[in-house]
Amino acid sequence: MTKPVIGFIGLGLMGGNMVENLQTRGYQVNVMDLSQDAVDAVLARGNATQFTSAKELAAASDIVQFCLTTSAVVEKIVYGDDGVLAGIKEGSVLVDFGTSIPASTKKIGAALAEKGAGMIDAPLGRTPAHAKDGLLNIMAAGDMDTFNKVKPLLEEQGENVFHLGALGAGHTTKLINNFMGMTTVATMSQAFAVAKLAGVDGQQLFDIMSAGPSNSPFMQFCKFYAVDGEEKLGFSVANANKDLGYFLAMCEDLGTKSLIAQGTSTSLQEAVDAGMGQNDVPVIFDYFTKLEK
Repeated sequence: MTKPVIGFIGLGLMGGNMVENLQTRGYQVNVMDLSQDAVDAVLARGNATQFTSAKELAAASDIVQFCLTTSAVVEKIVYGDDGVLAGIKEGSVLVDFGTSIPASTKKIGAALAEKGAGMIDAPLGRTPAHAKDGLLNIMAAGDMDTFNKVKPLLEEQGENVFHLGALGAGHTTKLINNFMGMTTVATMSQAFAVAKLAGVDGQQLFDIMSAGPSNSPFMQFCKFYAVDGEEKLGFSVANANKDLGYFLAMCEDLGTKSLIAQGTSTSLQEAVDAGMGQNDVPVIFDYFTKLEK
């Protein structure tokens, strides 16, 4: 069978490596990004076309994939006068790999359905290195017919492809995952910070906690910074702050609230305001060691 033409918008570290994987596997790609350098890297590998119009990219592609930063950016690229919605073909599918607000995802899916197009939300797990090799974890959701249409492609992009249910379930699961992860990292980082303020040796604290049920990769990442001064998590304070905000918005949509997320979100925002936004989340340890009553 002829491979579908892939339109890909968002060539950051993750998206750029995902496109390289597609090119390695013989896909023709149509790409769009604000960084000309990122686009040029794709074009240099061949079998690729640059677009500056999301409408025209969508019209020239069988499957459109996003790897973008925020729900606001996704909505702008979908709904703009020159956006994907204006150009997407009947029978095409939009796949959103980013972390978005589920209510926004469902709204976009309904708008696409009116055009005869489908949507899958498919947030990612693992790293850009996994993306380059097609070994991501993909948390996909959407109606089964649409999922089955893009499943062969997703299986070339991910080692583990999960179907989680109706549209929005992927983004919901990703936000819950990141809520658990980022509140854990913030909590453990503050534990190390309080230990430092109290004169307790951080390495000893780690040895004690890691000998019990608190031991986890997250504790290792927190220890790497709090004790060893190394950033190894690869997830920024700014991204964690965004995802916690989305989690809180989701809770509000569901008619509930999370005081745990609110507290972590406040700390993350203050760390961003203190200039730590582009640092690894465990660097919030520095914010906690300087926090005044």
